[in-house]
Amino acid sequence: MKDGFRQSMAWLHTWSGLLVGWVLFMVFMAGTASYFRDEITVWMKPELHGLSHARVPAAQSAEASFGYLQKHAADSPRWFITLPTEREASANLFWTKPPPPKGTPPLSRRERLGRATLDPATGEASAAARETRGGEFFYRLHFDLHYMPALWARWIVGLCAMFMLVAIFSGIVTHKRIFKDFFTFRAKKGQRSWLDAHNVTAVLALPYHAMITYTGLVTLMFMYMPWGPQAAYKDSGGTQAFFAEAFAGNPRDQLKPAGKPAPMAPVAPMLAQASAHWDGAAVGRITVNLPNDANAVVVLRRADGPRLSYEQPTMQFNGVTGTLIGAFGDTTRPAAETRSVLYGLHLGRFGDPLVRALFFLSGLAGCLMVATGLLLWAVKERQKFAKTLKQGGRVGFGLRLVDGLNLGAIAGLPVAMAMFFWANRLLPLDVADRGEAEITCFFVAWGATAVLGLLRPTLRMWQAQLALGALLFALLPVLNAFTGPAPLTVSLRSGPSAVAGFDLVSFALGLGLAGAVWIVERKRRKSLATKTASAGKTNNPTAPPALVTSEQGS
Repeated sequence: MKDGFRQSMAWLHTWSGLLVGWVLFMVFMAGTASYFRDEITVWMKPELHGLSHARVPAAQSAEASFGYLQKHAADSPRWFITLPTEREASANLFWTKPPPPKGTPPLSRRERLGRATLDPATGEASAAARETRGGEFFYRLHFDLHYMPALWARWIVGLCAMFMLVAIFSGIVTHKRIFKDFFTFRAKKGQRSWLDAHNVTAVLALPYHAMITYTGLVTLMFMYMPWGPQAAYKDSGGTQAFFAEAFAGNPRDQLKPAGKPAPMAPVAPMLAQASAHWDGAAVGRITVNLPNDANAVVVLRRADGPRLSYEQPTMQFNGVTGTLIGAFGDTTRPAAETRSVLYGLHLGRFGDPLVRALFFLSGLAGCLMVATGLLLWAVKERQKFAKTLKQGGRVGFGLRLVDGLNLGAIAGLPVAMAMFFWANRLLPLDVADRGEAEITCFFVAWGATAVLGLLRPTLRMWQAQLALGALLFALLPVLNAFTGPAPLTVSLRSGPSAVAGFDLVSFALGLGLAGAVWIVERKRRKSLATKTASAGKTNNPTAPPALVTSEQGS
């Protein structure tokens, strides 16, 4: 504290952001993409692009889903139905398969789950869509990472989010003219330009940055801080008793089959009763426990809508008689509702396309904020090696490591994300475990760019990787036109289309990366001209000393 409180906060801001900056950049990129994970999944299943976007009554879609499941999964212990929405035109059906007979090998986790996609207009199963994780991969990546236990990953991401929260508030304290600096950008000023860019992208969406970081921690608060419920409910069932009381709603008691076959009641009257109870709100998901059994129970969950709260109310019906068992979640306790609202704010599923677009742009601003912060540290640190560089020396190992990590994260991650989409269209359809093969392509591409960045953290490498990312993203609409049954023009005639929006955003991202290539090329030429002038003045003893700029090698 000898340098003053503000200077101490500046030190804290620098190191709390730098140490976890590369993980945070990945989290921001994947999380930002997750706002449109449904649309990404639709684009990655071109077999479904021809589905009609005409709205079909929920009751008709539900009855068709029941009919399909009765034909293909009548002996299943549980059905799951996701009804069509404005964002996805198909009904998605899942069911658990009954356990195999004794003496036979057990089913794997993937084999235990059956699935089908239903065209709600015809009631028939759509053409078998290719296996893919789609947008769900990015959603899981931003907090579960990959290739490691989810518990470890969530602790790592949570620790990085805590560092991020410290960086945000210490940054506010550090910049006493933070809002004035928001309206200031001085181009071609080296370190000053990087600082201005960092300030603008930080202040532009500052409420969003603080909200998304804090609510991200809230979503896993009981994992990070479990001690309160453990202590308060030590003698009454532990944390499970706490959850049952705090989030009272849909009972989690395991139903036992009666062992007596019984026909299922029509589902349409159940949907009508639930919608009327929720003042006209639609049903989003249907779960059927023990179908075709005397103890069958149908659970209806309200569709996501403008309500901020993540937890949606449910209604349970007797699956045989159709009578109402109970309504749950209509009223929640204040603490539980607060957490649910914060959870909903983080996911952003309550928003219409405009709101989610604003969240998406704010997320991109967060990506730029983290990227400019990492680059700013490298630019400032390089100034310490100005004399060494002038004499033909090299920078220290720490700066070279940061340069390589910056390159692999900031330029390499867009290449990997684009490669994920290209792999979705170019891998053979009969590849075993195709969804995981797409993810492998993502990490192979990212690993290759990271290794190249660590080996040669030069401006030429920055150009090459940014140019590759720009090319891959800009050509995705062309790839879709040649590998999908519904090209862009057809998608536009179909009404609001996730496919058309994906193509347009991909092309815009390609243009943005191409602009970054142009900026790096201009910087490279300026650096080369400075070095040439410096060499010429060194050969001429009467020339004044060369000016070493912060752009050299950064």
